[in-house]
Amino acid sequence: MTRFLDAGEAGEARGAVVVVDVLRAFSTAAYSFAAGATAIWLVDSVDQALTLKAAHPELLAMGEDGGRRIVGFDFANSPWEVSQADLAGRELVQRTSAGTRGVVAATGAERRWCASLVCATATANAVTAAGLGEPTYVITGRRSADQRGEDDLLTAQLIERVRVGAPVEADATARAVATSREAAVTLALGRSHVDPRDVELAVRVDAFAFAMEARVVSDGLLLTPHVPTEDGRPPQRST
Repeated sequence: MTRFLDAGEAGEARGAVVVVDVLRAFSTAAYSFAAGATAIWLVDSVDQALTLKAAHPELLAMGEDGGRRIVGFDFANSPWEVSQADLAGRELVQRTSAGTRGVVAATGAERRWCASLVCATATANAVTAAGLGEPTYVITGRRSADQRGEDDLLTAQLIERVRVGAPVEADATARAVATSREAAVTLALGRSHVDPRDVELAVRVDAFAFAMEARVVSDGLLLTPHVPTEDGRPPQRST
C-alpha cells in the first residue's frame, strides 16, 4: 500500500521514496537544471551550505530559511529567479527548510527522488522503471497542525495517479496548488523573498521530461536530472 509520510517520518521511509516539495524547493531545482545546471548538492542547514560554498567557491548557493532569502546565497528559493540565470555547466548547493531537509532525512530509502509538479510524469516513470514496488511519498510541508502541506500532498497524489494509470487531473491539481493556503503564505513573504511568478512556474505540470534523483556520493548527497530509462538508473557522474 502506498504511504504518505509527514516530514518528521522521513527517516522511516524504505524502498522507493519520493520526497515532495512543490512550493518551492524541487520546483526551483528543476528550473535550475533546465537553465543548465549539472548537479545540486543537497544539505540540511544554512551553515552546511555556506561552508560548502566557502570550500568550493565555484558553487552557487540557493535556498531559503523560513521561506526567506539567505544572506550569502546567490539565489533565493525561486523558480523564476533561477530560470532567468545562465547556469550552464554549473553546480549548486541547495538548502531549504522543508524539501532538502526531508530528502537528507530519508536515509533508509533504497532510492530517493525529489519531486514537484513540473517533473511529475518523469518521476512516476522513474519510480516504475526502478522496479521497487509501491513508493513512499514524503510530504515535506506537512509538519504540524498549522503546516499541513496540502500543496505537497496534492502533488504526490497526482504523481501516484500517473504511476497507476488513473486520470491525472492535471489542470484541477494545478489550480488547487496555486490557490492553496501554502501558496498564499509563500507569496505573503513579499517580493524580496518570493517572486510573484514563482507559483505560476511551480504549477506547470510536466514542464520537464526529466526526473531528479538524489544519490549518496563520497562528498555528500547529490541531485541530478535524468530521463527515465528501462532500468530507471541515472547515468553515472563522471569524475
